[in-house]
Amino acid sequence: MNIRSKKAPEIQEGTTVHKPVLVNEVLEYIDPQPGAIYLDVTFGSGGHTRAILEKEPTCSVIAMDWDMRALEQFGQPMQEEFGDRLRLVWGNFSLLYKILKKEDIGPVDGLLADFGTSQVQIMERPGFSFFKDSPLDMRMSPPHQQMTAADVLAKSSEEKLRQIFWQLGDERFAKQIARAIVDYRKTKRIKTTTQLAEIVARVVPSDAKRRIHPATKVFQALRIYVNKELANIESLMSVSLQVVKPGGRLVFISFHSLEDRIVKQCLQDYEDKGKVAILTSGAAMATATEIRENASARSAKLRAAQVLV
Repeated sequence: MNIRSKKAPEIQEGTTVHKPVLVNEVLEYIDPQPGAIYLDVTFGSGGHTRAILEKEPTCSVIAMDWDMRALEQFGQPMQEEFGDRLRLVWGNFSLLYKILKKEDIGPVDGLLADFGTSQVQIMERPGFSFFKDSPLDMRMSPPHQQMTAADVLAKSSEEKLRQIFWQLGDERFAKQIARAIVDYRKTKRIKTTTQLAEIVARVVPSDAKRRIHPATKVFQALRIYVNKELANIESLMSVSLQVVKPGGRLVFISFHSLEDRIVKQCLQDYEDKGKVAILTSGAAMATATEIRENASARSAKLRAAQVLV
């Protein structure tokens, strides 16, 4: 589905601006070439797409996102700026091969995926931030999803909640938090971010609250679970070689150890089979300067490879 508009919306929603991470590293490893076509499957606010288009003035980008509001808010103004060099496609990258076939898009010269959640989504979309009271939704793309974070809290067993918080959030108080949620919902449904954050804050000991908000890991785990983020990454990795030409580049940015593990293991498997050459020694990470300017970059890891066959 292509997105076109005669009138561009405002580029910024509310007061939140998302700053892309590892832009220099993305340009180094995607290596934009004259006349080439690149696929950004996580367009977001368009920072990486813009960098590619500006780096090589004759290349083009197919920008994809399953958040329609992101494409409308950031993609349409950029499309007016870059014209036919930018094509917008609505969809989840877990269905990448089917979407590209439906859109009649052949193999491209490079693929970029940034698995982080943008600050615009965290601060402006319902349910993502414990700093803003809103319905406990957390769906990246409501038209594609039925289950909200509130549904998960209402319907999951205590053991299931414990597993979600421990496995996806690395929350050491997962058992106690799960029990508190089950006790709370006996009399009242958990519907808002504030309700959940307060439940977690009452459970987590005060000495564990020093570095981050006590609800940070619980919110992260719920977001990953609701949006099936790890399964989506696995699906993308499984078709990545089918959508990039030999000689083309694969660039992946992850922020969570489980995401990075999927990328690392898949690229290593492809290299062992002679299908790619890994370009990054370990993972490329943000410089101290970038981290000072953009705290979101502190946990970002970039891995890249060149497709051989």
